[in-house]
Amino acid sequence: MATNSIVDITKLSPKFQDLYAKAKDFLENDCIPAERIYNLQMGKGDDRWKVIPPIMEELKAKARSLGLWNLFLGREYGAYGAGLTNVEYGLIAELSGKSVKIMPEAMNCSAPDTGNMEVFAKYGTQAQKDKWLVPLLNGKIRSAFAMTEPAVASSDATNIELNIRREGNEYVINGRKWWISGAGDPRCAVHLVMGKTDPDNSNRYKQQSLVIVPADTPGITVVRPMQVFGYDDAPEGHMEIIYKDVRVPVENIILGEGRGFEVIQGRLGPGRIHHCMRCIGMAERSLEYMLARVTDPSKRTFGKSLSEHGTVVADIATSRIEIDQSRFLVLNAAQKIDEVKAKGALKEISMAKISAPNMLLRVLDRSMQAHGAAGISQDFPLAHYYASARTLRYADGPDEVHRNQLGRNELKRAAEIADRLKAQKAKSEDLISKL
Repeated sequence: MATNSIVDITKLSPKFQDLYAKAKDFLENDCIPAERIYNLQMGKGDDRWKVIPPIMEELKAKARSLGLWNLFLGREYGAYGAGLTNVEYGLIAELSGKSVKIMPEAMNCSAPDTGNMEVFAKYGTQAQKDKWLVPLLNGKIRSAFAMTEPAVASSDATNIELNIRREGNEYVINGRKWWISGAGDPRCAVHLVMGKTDPDNSNRYKQQSLVIVPADTPGITVVRPMQVFGYDDAPEGHMEIIYKDVRVPVENIILGEGRGFEVIQGRLGPGRIHHCMRCIGMAERSLEYMLARVTDPSKRTFGKSLSEHGTVVADIATSRIEIDQSRFLVLNAAQKIDEVKAKGALKEISMAKISAPNMLLRVLDRSMQAHGAAGISQDFPLAHYYASARTLRYADGPDEVHRNQLGRNELKRAAEIADRLKAQKAKSEDLISKL
């Protein structure tokens, strides 16, 4: 088995090595070849929101038979998960990023289901697990996570306004959400909805709660699918939704009233780097497309192969450096989570979250440029990758939020550094005075 440039995978667990080899074969011989079939089997017009390409169910069956199933759930989830470390899952998730539309879902490792399954597994009651987690783990249903709102700056989640009011043995939900990924999928059976149960609480982080809302509950209206550079990502979609007098039983609360922030932080920690892991895979495949393009003998400019132009060679080298830099940050964050959990790895998570999507955008831009007009066409996945990568600079916290958190954490070291520099200066002056 090959040695990764940062992690020697031959020294990781035998179980991981077996799964990694299977995942690599599944990627190359099943998922990538199935991409064109998937697109051909997609419905047309409004049917795009109703038709699930049959090839996906075939791939799921094969992935499950190979043990490539629910790999994102780590050792702490016992029988629910595959027992991999975050570093081990990260290396497999990187592979899945090379076929990001197909492979994550085929392995039941795609967002938003991964985060929602983690919520149910970590915080759900046994009844909630039996009703929602088990079918999600089995790939029988899909789910949505409803947090972002159009009327407020949702990068500060304390701004969220959706109202969750208790009436007797029910919660009544009223509000508008958007960019709710997965909510357009005909298999979407449940929404996890973030809103305020106690808007007057003096602690802004105790105002929010998370409730389980079955997708067929009266009062839910899907307004429209949002588009990303013209892509609507049917059949999953990124939907705008109105919740009007939606009623659910009080037992649908997750963990308890006022504990929404606690839940979403537990959900977003590892999930933030799952996207980063797949970014590495997308970047690797984008560079592979570039290498194939610039060495194609039919693609010559000014009497030279594209690969003979110095600017192209420099772009390839820069891409190689940036991919490996980001891989280091992502795997470093994964290792830190393995050691001290997500709460102790906030610095490492922020660095990876900032780095990976921005790196991917730069690598994609170079690859697209090398492909000429074909690079922005439907003949290559590069344009869709670009749209997805740009979205990831918002998803799970925008760059600015992570930079601010990272910078503030660095500033906490300032006083200690100032004291140390002062002591060093005093020591130096003392030595000089004795000359």
